[in-house]
Amino acid sequence: MVYNIMKNESNEKEHAMNETTGTGKLYIVATPIGNSRDMSPRGRQILSDVDIIAAEDTRRSMVLLGKLEIRNKLVSNHKFNEYGKARYFIGEMLQGKSVAVITDAGTPCISDPGNELIKAAVEAGIPVIGVPGCCAAVTALSVSGFDLSSFLFYGFFPRENAERRRLLEKMRRGDTRTFALYESPKRIMELVDFFIDSEARCRLCLCNDLTKLHEMSFRGTPAEVKEQLLAKGNYDKGEYAVVVEIDEDYVFNKQEHTVSAEAMLVDAMIAGDLSAKEAVAAVLGDENNSYSKNELKAAALNLKRLFGG
Repeated sequence: MVYNIMKNESNEKEHAMNETTGTGKLYIVATPIGNSRDMSPRGRQILSDVDIIAAEDTRRSMVLLGKLEIRNKLVSNHKFNEYGKARYFIGEMLQGKSVAVITDAGTPCISDPGNELIKAAVEAGIPVIGVPGCCAAVTALSVSGFDLSSFLFYGFFPRENAERRRLLEKMRRGDTRTFALYESPKRIMELVDFFIDSEARCRLCLCNDLTKLHEMSFRGTPAEVKEQLLAKGNYDKGEYAVVVEIDEDYVFNKQEHTVSAEAMLVDAMIAGDLSAKEAVAAVLGDENNSYSKNELKAAALNLKRLFGG
């Protein structure tokens, strides 16, 4: 068994082309999230052997590849050009070349570019092969100490308060109590303050600079975590992976229901003698609102279609 595993790993270059169709393969390669020693031997070998590396940021990827002593063709594949670049990569693979997708750190497509290329490759009949490794969300979950029998990943924490309230409501109504999020170091205190101001009954695990020399985790209630961040001092440095565990007695009864966006707008219009546009702004400022600006605008248009004016 050991021999077969080693044999398969050493033959990645041999099988970079699909022998039945003559097309290349698309490798989705996870890279370290901080410590370059976390790069798997298989991932390193594939990055050395493929014809093209599709990188989120070629400048940052060059640093990693330099540490790994890999010299290969880098082509940018970030969120602003991935639609157009997908056609280029597909064309290259249809000619027999192999492509590896990497992001700045961690597993591609987890709040990072890559999905458009994968979809296009699947539609073109090109094999898509995952090369597992680091993922900040999964690493944070694994060290949180929370219930991981089930969990949800929500990407980056919303910026608008209405969307944050809506997300908290989803957390309270879900079938799971554990959630993984990402947040910028410049907004991490806003995230903690939101849970404090909302009087959310939950526990947080904030993982900062995972796998790096000075990585830290902050655990406890939102108020306790805020004290820990303030004690640290320079908490606004380094990326954060956040895990939230909602208290059992904070979960909504499933029979409860949310007032529709249209109803909230009508109430605001009647109470304040407001136009639909003014009502949208008023509801957005309501602390009990869980609808986003776009949802409220859509509701206002729906009211206009229903009642005219």
